[in-house]
Amino acid sequence: MRKLTGPASAPTIIAQAPCRADMAGGTMDLWPLYLFHPGTLTLNFAVNILTTCRITPLKGKRIYLRSLDTRREEQFPSFVALRGANRFRLPLAARLLQFFAPKEGLLIETDSESPAGAGISGSSALMIATTAALARFTDRNLTLEQMRVIAQNVEAQIIRVPTGCQDYYPALYGGVSAIHLDADGIHREAVPVTPEEIESRFVLAYTGAPRQSGINNWEVFKAHINGDKHVFRNFERIAEIARAMHQALVPGNWEEVARLLREEWKLRRTNAPGITTPLIDKLISIASKHGGQGAKACGAGGGGCVIFLVEKGAASRVATAIGDNGGRVLPLQVARDGLRLST
Repeated sequence: MRKLTGPASAPTIIAQAPCRADMAGGTMDLWPLYLFHPGTLTLNFAVNILTTCRITPLKGKRIYLRSLDTRREEQFPSFVALRGANRFRLPLAARLLQFFAPKEGLLIETDSESPAGAGISGSSALMIATTAALARFTDRNLTLEQMRVIAQNVEAQIIRVPTGCQDYYPALYGGVSAIHLDADGIHREAVPVTPEEIESRFVLAYTGAPRQSGINNWEVFKAHINGDKHVFRNFERIAEIARAMHQALVPGNWEEVARLLREEWKLRRTNAPGITTPLIDKLISIASKHGGQGAKACGAGGGGCVIFLVEKGAASRVATAIGDNGGRVLPLQVARDGLRLST
């Protein structure tokens, strides 16, 4: 595609949002599952692995879409043509454009530092970044919660299965979050754990096996809704674990956090086949011999990333062992800020 430029007076809009690593309570954030388990919450922290959306206004009506990380492109002569289309090479940007209905031409460029299928909510973070950029471009004054609702609902339209809510909050706020899932709504609480403490105690590794989180979550969702007693009991215990981990995190009781992380993973891997893989099991076993205290797959599992809780001072040792045995260690820095928007 040729290089595109906009009118000299039109500013470029840039939005960035971080990915996340989840610690406890995942899958429970699918509506209405959490309503059957009162007091449910999920715990996660934002990681400085960023997604970016850049919008450049263009003269005329033409719309260009470009994904830098996947090297895909798509274009439409006008918004009317995009609105009438059913299939897209870049559905994330296209579906959000259908919602925001811009009146002018534009170039949307998206990028993600997350590996494909990593399970660290790269798509959800990019949904937030693109939603924020398009809201600014179309002069929509949205609250952060309104952005979350739009991003979550449009992502469900794209993947065609229910989407959970927890992934959007780290992208919006950064830091460490407890997302309380209550009958009167969803409430995000900042957990007072220093980023440096998280960074010294966790290792994040990519197993190189992309997976479809929506499919794994959908199978568990259906089992729960269909009355599978085993899955229901597991989720009751997973909800209890998330609450207990929240209570252990605040005073820094890391031994208890590690014990709960191990228990959650043991329960989660029995919910549906394919949640773990031979490589995930191997890496968790190897990490435990070098100072690893507990681990779990990020997101719905089946591949992607694994988060390891390690003894204080053992992070580099565990990272080396993981790298030597087929894992790709990713930089783990807590994102201090969430969504950033500039023009």
